[in-house]
Amino acid sequence: MNPQTIELDEARVEAFNAEVIGQLAACYGGVMIRLGEQLGLYAALHGAGPLTSAELAARSGCAERYVREWLGSQVASGALDYEAGAETYELSPEHGLVLADPDSPAYMASAFGVAATLWADEAKAVRAFRTGTGVPWGEHDERLFCGVASFYRNAYAASLVPEWLPALEGTVAKLEAGARVADVGCGHGHSTVLMAEAFPASSFVGIDVHADSIAHARANAEAAGVADRVEFVVGSASEYGRNGFDLICFFDAFHDLGDPYGAAAEARRALAADGQVMLIEPFAADGVEGALGPVAQLYYAASTTLCCAHAISEGAEDPLGAQAGEDRLRAVFEEAGFGAWRRAAETPFNLVLEARA
Repeated sequence: MNPQTIELDEARVEAFNAEVIGQLAACYGGVMIRLGEQLGLYAALHGAGPLTSAELAARSGCAERYVREWLGSQVASGALDYEAGAETYELSPEHGLVLADPDSPAYMASAFGVAATLWADEAKAVRAFRTGTGVPWGEHDERLFCGVASFYRNAYAASLVPEWLPALEGTVAKLEAGARVADVGCGHGHSTVLMAEAFPASSFVGIDVHADSIAHARANAEAAGVADRVEFVVGSASEYGRNGFDLICFFDAFHDLGDPYGAAAEARRALAADGQVMLIEPFAADGVEGALGPVAQLYYAASTTLCCAHAISEGAEDPLGAQAGEDRLRAVFEEAGFGAWRRAAETPFNLVLEARA
């Protein structure tokens, strides 16, 4: 069909053009947020009240002319309030939770390190599209690993112990009494450490294929004072050679696996008789038609360049991807011999799923 012969809806063209300009502005704005985080500009603004560009430059140790231009970008995006008469800029307490407080569950600035890797690894993505080959997790730009860990750390800190674990049947009582727990695909180990801090009577094993992430996880356990009851090992999700676990967790990792059926079968083998699996997955509908809006857009982009690419590198022909949906995930666990399945909880970003034999 020749587009030149079609009568176009000009209003639709203009509306979509405006949407794409918004996305382009968001890409540029993400660079500004990344600079604000890396240079300590948001930290210097946080709680400081109105500041001039010169005052912010002095507080952050940056050149005033660059700071002034950056501040303009922040006013344009709505991140900062501007007082024209005094020529001052202010980060509100509410916006500070999103951009300046790394311990806030609303903190998002570190996530732009992940976005930076998508651009940095563009050539790898193009090659993967052309050849059908994968891109292993460890071959991505180094900003990916810390960015992902930081992005999920705060969400887990806010929800894992107070909300998600209590949503599972009988789990908290087991953990308080002393349970054996595996965290498969643990990354930097923030989820493992959070559970170890909350349940000192239990023991934990974190497993991940990425050796550098395991090194970070061990350091995090040491810093948190839980290394005596947490072990981190480099290993496969499909063969970790241990059993008797009361709880096996997959935190935003199951959909990345090259052999999810093998991983589910290994979890079934390794569980104690009354054990359970907790599966934390990106929020997803069961079809493309239900996956609309910015969260789904974010997850599909990450899935295209990161999740599916890694799974294919491990041999997957039709990887789950970050938008697999509950029905497809349930089918994997049912094939592995799990008879009980339920959605225990959900957030705008995550599904909390429980499987039992």
